Amino acid sequence: MSTLQRRLQSVAAWWRFRSEWWGVRGLAALTALMGVINVLSALTPALAERLTLLEQASPLEVRNGSRLTATLAGFALLLLAVNLWRRKRVAWVAALGTLVVSIFTHLLKGLDYEEATLAAALALGLIVLRASFHARSDPPSFQQSLWVMAAMLAFTLGYGVLGFYLLDRHFSVNFNLLPALRQTIVMFTQFYDPGLEPITGFGRYFAASIYAVGAATLGYGLFMLVQPVVIRLPARPDERARARVIVEAHGRSSLARFTLFDDKSYFFSPGGSVVAFVVKGRVALALADPIGPEDDLAPTVAAFKDRCARNDWQPALYQVPPDHLDVYRAAGFHALCVGREGVVDLTTFTLAGKANQDLRSAVNRLTKLGYRTEVHQPPLGDDLLRELRAISDEWLTMMHGEELRFATGWFDDDYIRHSPVIAVHTPASPISAFANIVPEYQSNDVTVDLMRRRREVVNGTMDFLFAAMLTWAKEQKYAGFSLGLSALAGVGEHSDDLAVERALRYIYEHVKRFYNFKGLHAFKDKFRPRWEPRYLIYPGPATLPAVAAALVRISAGEDFPWAYLRH
Repeated sequence: MSTLQRRLQSVAAWWRFRSEWWGVRGLAALTALMGVINVLSALTPALAERLTLLEQASPLEVRNGSRLTATLAGFALLLLAVNLWRRKRVAWVAALGTLVVSIFTHLLKGLDYEEATLAAALALGLIVLRASFHARSDPPSFQQSLWVMAAMLAFTLGYGVLGFYLLDRHFSVNFNLLPALRQTIVMFTQFYDPGLEPITGFGRYFAASIYAVGAATLGYGLFMLVQPVVIRLPARPDERARARVIVEAHGRSSLARFTLFDDKSYFFSPGGSVVAFVVKGRVALALADPIGPEDDLAPTVAAFKDRCARNDWQPALYQVPPDHLDVYRAAGFHALCVGREGVVDLTTFTLAGKANQDLRSAVNRLTKLGYRTEVHQPPLGDDLLRELRAISDEWLTMMHGEELRFATGWFDDDYIRHSPVIAVHTPASPISAFANIVPEYQSNDVTVDLMRRRREVVNGTMDFLFAAMLTWAKEQKYAGFSLGLSALAGVGEHSDDLAVERALRYIYEHVKRFYNFKGLHAFKDKFRPRWEPRYLIYPGPATLPAVAAALVRISAGEDFPWAYLRH
């Protein structure tokens, strides 16, 4: 196939995608408009000549019931329009059924054939584009909604029957059980009140409460019907084993190890790649690039995006390097710089020279005081693990927070036990600070993950620890040492940067209440790393607030929102 043919096919595919996109959005907007038309039509008196014809064939209660039905259908269409925009299959079925009901109610309430024709045309449009509405709802939520609606409708039926039977003194009609049952059923199926004449304020309140309870039940049921797919259980052991094989064979980033933590779910591409992600609300947030063969990146991104669309998720990827931004943009994503990752070039790293005088002074001072560093190779013993956990707990208490997750590790006994740990030992031998080292598999680099210290330590302890880590990594012939992400560093520095990036720059410069961005960056910068940009990949500007909120929630784990409010 020639280059021209491939370009023509690409243009044709793009055109089909945009046509379908606008078709779905257009139908969703028209559905909302039809909802407004239903409500306004129900509130508007019928034309006199049409009403005369209708009176000959339809009783008053049917016309009144049809008017109320049209109103309720209008509100339902307004709610369903939002979910049609999300391509929900359940919303498509419910909207189609509601439009069919609308056709008949418009004709029965006033021979309003104009509104009926609009509803029929819109229903036809939904049928034509039915394949475009493929987003699934969460099966357990769907089933729960059916059970809840059935239970609530049964409760409401019992509530109405018992109320009419016991409270008939508040109405002009004396109810026994069968008339009370008939009255309640008619109110829900035909939406009018045959002979119902409350004679007290409480009677009017009770009649209205039946509709209120019914509306709340149906509203809750509709909300549950359109919930996105929820991942309730972690990945299966066979999925984790499969992901580990791929990550160990193709992992080349400082985040590769973190894709194997048990907070992740996995998407596997036919080409042998894996995407590690977490779902929060409607956002499926993946950690960095898909891991796998390099030529499988674009197909994996497209397949993951398609899977998210079918599950009613908004796909996003966090801490993506700049290497393949063109692939994401070609797939319809946007990119937002979220910070810089610092990588120390170990081939040139040295403590010698004037530039590292302060760092060297800290090392010499602690060495003279009797401090030393030791590399503890895995597996770590139980006594050492308990000491490290005590330090970690003391550090977390000092920081007024809990463990963050997703793009970092946390103090898990199995994880720390099988990690190389570099510790600072005091002259009396107890540990005052430690950090664990993480491999990058196919890259000849390593990264630091947890960095913990006791509340009271000698000034310069962390400099001493990092100098030892970098020296050890260089002696092990590693080429680079990642210091991790320096969040918001270097973001929004230029006038032509995105407005949201310039807003993030303001946070970086001025906000210290929740996180000391500048202080952490300054600490890492003393080791003179090269700074590489990292990006948040997201579907579009309208989704950015939801993606950002999901990132905060996922990173904080079960401790959200307290982890971000207690600092």
